[in-house]
Amino acid sequence: MNTTPRQTSALAITSLVTGVLGWTFLPLLGSLLAIITGHMARAEIRRAAGQMDGDGLAIAGLVLGWATVVVTVLTILAFILFFGGLAALLALLGASGNL
Repeated sequence: MNTTPRQTSALAITSLVTGVLGWTFLPLLGSLLAIITGHMARAEIRRAAGQMDGDGLAIAGLVLGWATVVVTVLTILAFILFFGGLAALLALLGASGNL
């Protein structure tokens, strides 16, 4: 039996690594790279027609990348809403600029 071992996609590994970096050291750049390389890896694996592994790694990188983006957007939105609401409350109380 001549069975050759299936190769793991380098893009899938890159997606997972940059997804983890997106949560730790490189929040914006890491998550964007994880999303881009994750989609590229999944396309590469589909084109390989069963000759390549790494779909789970690519999906994990995609999930980490998109989760970082969602958490960042929600954090910015909460920050804006909190300070916008605080400014509106101070304006309602007549204390704007007179602290």
